[in-house]
Amino acid sequence: MNKDKLERTPLYRKAMEILEIVERIIQLVPEEDEFTTAVAHNMYTDALQLAPKIAGAEGVDLYDIKMENAAIIRKCAREIYVGCNGFVMEGFKEVEYLEMLRGEIEEFRVLFAEWVKNFDQLNYIIDRWGLFNPPGVNYDDVDPDDNIPFDNPFDDEE
Repeated sequence: MNKDKLERTPLYRKAMEILEIVERIIQLVPEEDEFTTAVAHNMYTDALQLAPKIAGAEGVDLYDIKMENAAIIRKCAREIYVGCNGFVMEGFKEVEYLEMLRGEIEEFRVLFAEWVKNFDQLNYIIDRWGLFNPPGVNYDDVDPDDNIPFDNPFDDEE
């Protein structure tokens, strides 16, 4: 997928919107509030990973690599969502930004789930770690490519 097409996809655009909201929240955190500053920076780190991981998944065809990227995206989005609780616990005044961020994460979740449903489960290599295999494929299965007979026509016959 080329860059322009990627940047027009709803999931990618939503990831960028989430990043923008997190950047706004960071600007509102008082520097002297160490806990909330740390939470904000963690949220920012997670928000920064969303779009590149989407691009990484879109840039490959293999199911296991797509799923690996998807797992990281999911983890980051959930951490951002949960990070809002840290702000609430500390009495963050601009709760409307937190509500907006949670709403964007929820919209992202739905787009993400629809996106993952489109991964081609038949285009994979066996994940020997056992995490990202398509349903019905196990880490210790025999690789179907290992059973392809190959007779080299260029071997010298004597």
